[in-house]
Amino acid sequence: MIAACTQLLVGPISDRRRAAGGTRAGFYATGALLGAAALFWFYLAQTPASLIAAYGALQAGLNIGIGPYQAVIPDVIGSRNAGTAAAWMGAFQGAGNAAGALLATLLRNQLLLAGSLGAALLISCGLTLHALRRTSVASREPRTLPRVTRPFVFLWLSRLLLFAGFYTILGYLYFYVEAFIARDATRAKSIDGIFILLFTLSGAAGAALGGGPSDRFDRRNVATLGALVVIAALASFVLGRSLEAACAGVVVGGIGWGVFLVADWAIACRIIPPAAAAGGFALWNLAVIAPQILAPLATTALLGLRTEVSGRSVTGAFILAGVEMAVGVWLLRRLPAAIVRE
Repeated sequence: MIAACTQLLVGPISDRRRAAGGTRAGFYATGALLGAAALFWFYLAQTPASLIAAYGALQAGLNIGIGPYQAVIPDVIGSRNAGTAAAWMGAFQGAGNAAGALLATLLRNQLLLAGSLGAALLISCGLTLHALRRTSVASREPRTLPRVTRPFVFLWLSRLLLFAGFYTILGYLYFYVEAFIARDATRAKSIDGIFILLFTLSGAAGAALGGGPSDRFDRRNVATLGALVVIAALASFVLGRSLEAACAGVVVGGIGWGVFLVADWAIACRIIPPAAAAGGFALWNLAVIAPQILAPLATTALLGLRTEVSGRSVTGAFILAGVEMAVGVWLLRRLPAAIVRE
């Protein structure tokens, strides 16, 4: 909720500054500095209250930069080559997620971990600011408000449902591993962590693969293909129930997810007005933030779960995730072709 409110507040301010002739660089620097400081607070917190406060500060700090940062593609590149740009962004995001997970696993010293993550954040921000100073930014346009058009609604709802399926899978992955692959809780945690790392890395590979097709072909078709690959991989989970089938599903599903994310991003760059890019992406990001909060809760309520999750419950959760994703694909196909082609 803090992430959503911060983006909705900062996005229009960033667009207003851009329309007045300024840049978005100050938002990147502010977000990186506050995020790095909050990392130390987070990892050194000694009580539940301070941990919650630090986590809120971390969300607020980083989300000051996220909406304006996403607007850098329309600012600098435009929507024609958004697929290639999104592929680079997706690949680096996947690599960053994997690096963060590895650092958190390998560095047991909390102060060293906070310093490493904070340094990576500040260095990457510095490289971004340096690159922007050497890059010609498209001429500014009169500021507009994000337009909630019919295509935007279809894109937003499709993204909401696909991410609802994704976070349902993520929320129940551990219970799947415990029920069908590793009966021992310690081993289940290890396998679950390896699966998430594999998915992250294969997602980065999928993002790299999806950039070119997203710029050359109908972006609906590219996004649909990626999402259908994820649904097929999910089916291998439900039917296979073995370590080998699960590994294959994780890798194939990760590649499909990376392809979907790139094409979905490229479509958003086409639909959201450049003069309202940060505010538009803040609205668009709500389709990711809301499922993080609601998808596991809704799934648990629909399945009538209490304190114990059985293999049957996990199967039901995965089937529900597949249905959510399938409806999301159907909504994606409702986008008019003229919107997703240059």
